[in-house]
Amino acid sequence: MSDSQLPWTDGEFERELRAVVEQRYHDRHPFNIRMHKGELDREELRRWILNRFHYQRNIPVKDAHILAKFDEPHLRRMWLRRIQDHDGPTHGTGGIERWLRLGEAAGITRERMWSGAEVLPGVRLAVDGYVNFCRLNPALDAVAASLTELSAPGIMRTRIDAFRDHYDWIEPAGLEYFRTRMEQGGRDSAEALLLISGWTRTRAEQERCVAALAFKCDVLWSLLDAVELGGCGGAGGVG
Repeated sequence: MSDSQLPWTDGEFERELRAVVEQRYHDRHPFNIRMHKGELDREELRRWILNRFHYQRNIPVKDAHILAKFDEPHLRRMWLRRIQDHDGPTHGTGGIERWLRLGEAAGITRERMWSGAEVLPGVRLAVDGYVNFCRLNPALDAVAASLTELSAPGIMRTRIDAFRDHYDWIEPAGLEYFRTRMEQGGRDSAEALLLISGWTRTRAEQERCVAALAFKCDVLWSLLDAVELGGCGGAGGVG
């Protein structure tokens, strides 16, 4: 077997995965760069919050597809916590609720966000593509795709600073989603990395994981492409 066919060591595998996120994560997208520099106007920021909610509300859906692939109770319990993180254990709690409060702090009613009437077509396609990827592919690929969480703590810290410094018209209480995801993202990525490291035995399986993570980066990038172009006459703009 040639070196190109040998499995990577755990350290090499993790470096390959982190390289994908470092090179392709959506923190490099021009829209996110402008957001973090404080260059978005109110309409642009509201358009992002509203359209990103379509992604947020579908996170528990894709996680339910992943959970259903697990045969072992301890894995289902672990992944169920992710669903509860977003849906909340009770009414009025969880990540979806916190995103609704972000929208309200920015002047978007929760009724507008829940209706989905203003979600851009490109955002729908990107989110549907990710949900279907998790529904149709094995657990290995679906869990690997979630590893964009490797960069979640960093981008959440950047967003908190950016909103505090540049968008003071949004009440600080509306930023609780970002604060919570700093801790959750670090925990979730560590768990997912441990899972796929234990499941992969061949270089081909490892490369599938790298490809799945690259796909997820493309989903997030495409979502921002749609949001950015939505201000150029696209349907579903947020006034």
